[in-house]
Amino acid sequence: MINLPEEEFIKKMASEVELAEARPAPGRLKSKLYSALVRRQAETGPLASLSDTKDLGHDLCVFEQLVEIAPVGEAVKSLNICRVCHARMLAEHFENPPTYWSGCPYVQFKKC
Repeated sequence: MINLPEEEFIKKMASEVELAEARPAPGRLKSKLYSALVRRQAETGPLASLSDTKDLGHDLCVFEQLVEIAPVGEAVKSLNICRVCHARMLAEHFENPPTYWSGCPYVQFKKC
């Protein structure tokens, strides 16, 4: 099972799980999972740059927008900006963190 690609592994694990009732996962759990997935993705190579992410139609949070327009190289724009953002820490520890800016995935997790 270790040799399976990640997507295939996740599908296999999901097919073996029985859910008692369908209900949304807590925002804190979604935030922790998202952080872990992005951290793992960054270990295997650079993330898509903020410029590329924006060009693909994805929203950027206010901090990502600042880095995206800053006069820095694409290597810096490919870093996980969320790793140093207080919104990530708040979302991982509080069910309704006091963060409200658009484009922040952690803000989205508390809504659904």
